[in-house]
Amino acid sequence: MNIPIVRRVLEKNNAAAAENRALFDSLDVRCVNILGGAGSGKTALLEAVIPLIKPRAAVFVFEGDLATTRDAQRIAALVVPVVQLLTDGGGHLTAPHVRRAVVRLDLAGGGLLLIENVGNPVCPANFDLGEHARIAVLSVTEGDDKPAKYPLLFQRADLIALTKCDLLTHTDFDIERASRDARRINPTAPIVQMSMRRGDGPARVAAWLIDMIRSNERRTNTKLIHA
Repeated sequence: MNIPIVRRVLEKNNAAAAENRALFDSLDVRCVNILGGAGSGKTALLEAVIPLIKPRAAVFVFEGDLATTRDAQRIAALVVPVVQLLTDGGGHLTAPHVRRAVVRLDLAGGGLLLIENVGNPVCPANFDLGEHARIAVLSVTEGDDKPAKYPLLFQRADLIALTKCDLLTHTDFDIERASRDARRINPTAPIVQMSMRRGDGPARVAAWLIDMIRSNERRTNTKLIHA
């Protein structure tokens, strides 16, 4: 009997997400939703990638968490606009969360909005925030069975980041198994092996994000030419 209620919640969220996406499109902003479990390395990924993007485009960040502003403080140290979104115990961000936060940033000049979702590999994958792309983050300390156990997280990803690869020799993580399971679920998303400590991978993720921004700029210029 709860199914109609769940359906209404998702329909309401999806409507708000569509409004968010339309707003981002009107502002020439590309939005990327970054999802993964607690401790998977989402904030560290942002810390490594943002300095590589800043010379090319404006970067904005929404930090989703249950409590505290610690992650937002880490991102603020990179000298980019950041807004902390606290869910007060909720296991995921929603499109209305994002819509309420947008008014706190000046996005008029366009750029890249990175949303670090709540550390949860399950619930956030069900909720569209109005993003244009998703990055799924999995650390080798979490176990190589996660793509098979949490398929939705990886199925809807546009890029999959395998983090903390410098710890591979200290774990039982089978990177071939994890990649194979992820490929079965999602045959097209790039899989990037990353180690923030060694500096492996951030340049590839940054290049992927910059290419997304440039593709949007080319689409915008084409529209202007034909207008």
